[in-house]
Amino acid sequence: MRVPLSWLREYVDLPPTETGRDVQAKLVAVGLEVETVEQIGAGLKGPLVVGKVLTIEELEGFKKPIRFCTVDVGSANGTGEPQEIVCGARNFAVGDKVVVVLPGAVLPGDFAIAARKTYGKTSHGMICSTDELGMGDDGTHGIIVLPPEHEVGTDAIELLELVDEVLDIAVTPDRGYCLSMRGVARETAIAYGLPLRDPALLDVPAPNAYGYPVKVSDPIGCDRFTARTVVGLQPEARSPIWMQRRLQKAGMRPISLAVDVTNYVMLELGQPLHAYDRTRIDGPIGVRRAEQGEKLTTLDGTVRVLDAADLVITDNRGPIGLAGVMGGANTEIADASEDTHTTEVVIEAAHFDAISIARTARRHKLASEASKRFERGVDPQAAAAAAQRTVDLLVLLAGGTAEAGVTEVSAPSGPRTITMAADHPDRVAGVAYGRETVVRRLQEVGCDVYGQDELLVTAPSWRPDLNEPNDLAEEVIRLEGYENLPSTLPTPPSGRGLTDRQRLHRRVGRALAGAGYVEALNYPFIGEAVLDQLGLEADDARRRTVKLVNPLSDEEPSLRTTLLPGLLGALRRNDGRGSHDLALFETGLVFRPTGQETKPVRLPVDRRPSDEEIATLDAALPRQPRRAAVVLAGAREQAGWWGKGRPADWADSVEAARTIAREAGVGLTVRAAQHAPWHPGRCAALYVTVDGRETLFGYAGELHPRVIKELHLPERTCAMEVELDVLEQAVDGALRAPRISTFPVATQDVALVVDGGVPAADVEQALRDGAGELLESLRLFDVFTGEQIGGGRKSLAYALRFRATDRTLTVDEASAARDAAVALAAERTGAVLRGA
Repeated sequence: MRVPLSWLREYVDLPPTETGRDVQAKLVAVGLEVETVEQIGAGLKGPLVVGKVLTIEELEGFKKPIRFCTVDVGSANGTGEPQEIVCGARNFAVGDKVVVVLPGAVLPGDFAIAARKTYGKTSHGMICSTDELGMGDDGTHGIIVLPPEHEVGTDAIELLELVDEVLDIAVTPDRGYCLSMRGVARETAIAYGLPLRDPALLDVPAPNAYGYPVKVSDPIGCDRFTARTVVGLQPEARSPIWMQRRLQKAGMRPISLAVDVTNYVMLELGQPLHAYDRTRIDGPIGVRRAEQGEKLTTLDGTVRVLDAADLVITDNRGPIGLAGVMGGANTEIADASEDTHTTEVVIEAAHFDAISIARTARRHKLASEASKRFERGVDPQAAAAAAQRTVDLLVLLAGGTAEAGVTEVSAPSGPRTITMAADHPDRVAGVAYGRETVVRRLQEVGCDVYGQDELLVTAPSWRPDLNEPNDLAEEVIRLEGYENLPSTLPTPPSGRGLTDRQRLHRRVGRALAGAGYVEALNYPFIGEAVLDQLGLEADDARRRTVKLVNPLSDEEPSLRTTLLPGLLGALRRNDGRGSHDLALFETGLVFRPTGQETKPVRLPVDRRPSDEEIATLDAALPRQPRRAAVVLAGAREQAGWWGKGRPADWADSVEAARTIAREAGVGLTVRAAQHAPWHPGRCAALYVTVDGRETLFGYAGELHPRVIKELHLPERTCAMEVELDVLEQAVDGALRAPRISTFPVATQDVALVVDGGVPAADVEQALRDGAGELLESLRLFDVFTGEQIGGGRKSLAYALRFRATDRTLTVDEASAARDAAVALAAERTGAVLRGA
């Protein structure tokens, strides 16, 4: 919300010496996020005056149209003679009043004005556009043409309000009332302890039976609808300069008088309004839910297919507006440039359900100033005042006549009352405010307060966020000053450090970072499209997702069932920005519904929930295992003076899983597998032993080429994903440090020939089991296939390291252990020694 300081002073008598920075500090102290204070017109220096165009001479022979003008600027130039000015704009004529900057002036951006020769003429100044004066867009993209009533020689800096300060406030969702001058003025008045001139305090006529007919079919979606009619509008009437300037400073473009008035009142009171050309409405105005598939052309010219949940404004022909979001083109107020002019308008001031409007705006990707306010909460009691304010301005500025009819359709509603102990804010903040302070602060925000020790508080209509005692306590605390709260550090109980689970998760992250991976934190949301791109089968468990009722994005409405989509998206973005050698990792929760979830219960806040209530809540949640995943692309080892380097491949992703398993002191078994989205010939299933049984830990390998193409990933991208909860179950007690022997190692190499289909992991396990306790380590260092060993067979060469803890092994002992290992491998896998 952009708040011009000059406009704010209209409602609060701020000290004349107060600057925008001073007001910013005060508003920040009461909880508003004032991001910047813009100095409009900073560095602007006159003379800048109103001039009248006397003559225009068209200059020929140039690439673009050029005009040589004489302009009457009165005595502003010191001589009273017409000012000669060269100008390229063509949206003005002889007799028009324009804004002229004379030599010696300085425009925004430190642009000094002086007489200069151009296009064969000497130009003594400039005829100004809105851009040159830093005024913003007025829709003309040309010279400022002023109304004829302004006198020649008038100071244009004051006339156009070119010097001002604008506060840019980031309004949080719970403070929707501050999306108006009225709301910000109220906060300013409280911050300064000054009275507020409430612009909504207007005399409003009572509803009667003569107003424009309105029928509300959905009182839940629209609980209040006020309609007023103004006729006899003068087609030539234009928005006054003061209104246009306030709209521009607030970030809106002036369009036409009727539209500008509705926008101005919306900014002033926070109530969105809409003006219909009465001659374009066919019959009564209605409010209902749309029929599925109905169509509406909105003011932006887009044809929108409506959903049955959309709330629409209708006439006899069908929808004429998307309620609370945007009006329809078929009842639009005629623009000043059109041949037909709007002389009769029906003004709509309604209150719509916040959730309904928010969902409609998101569904149609149509955020508007109106929807932004409705979804944050609009004062339902302000509708009549906003309609009256609009009527008054149209009568004053457009010469219209307000018809006597007043339509108001409203659903019965009562005030919101909250019971709160008078010392509740004291107990929340840990500060003794006292009853008088609590009552005074609540009254300042608009609450009615009754009672002594037990307060009965009626929340004001413009504060839909005040619903519970804690909401009221927050109001007291923020107005008394967060900076005045005592800072007390809690004393942690001794002997409660990180749990074993937390320590394991931290070690995994440190180990992956130490292995050269960079952590990437991604949003936990996915859509159906990415599951298709990953090539998951229709019955894949990862397709059963938890869908959010109110997602951040309609394209990603579900909670993730795998970490890979987020990581692969991060890899794609970084690769697209020139970082081609990538190794990323993430640890986090995934959400896997079981179908057995129960309906959640609402836990109490006035006491600790019982164990049964917590268990009931846990039963309503999906299974949420913690996982770790990595993705790799490009070079795994960089080329340099030390060598050529090498690209990342599937083995690196498997090694990442081994790194994780080593941190837990758990052995990892690797087997060939087929599992989307991995390449069927380059996919490894990873197993750990839990309670004596091999348990699937995760998958690693190279992604399927089809997946790489669908997701626009670098060639040969690899990935690994494992479940840390399974790893935790595989941990057998506390980690034990390895026993280091002082005796020498005995190394034995064996080359075994097996059938090509025998997994190397099976051969390795047999060697480990057969070698016994003397085996310190086992490493596969060569795989060979060729005619020398026969078709369909392969040779696996292993290095076995033997060592005893209490003696130096003899050759016979090492050889015996090797022979026992080879014998068991031959028994289990059919392996034979190469060359035997």
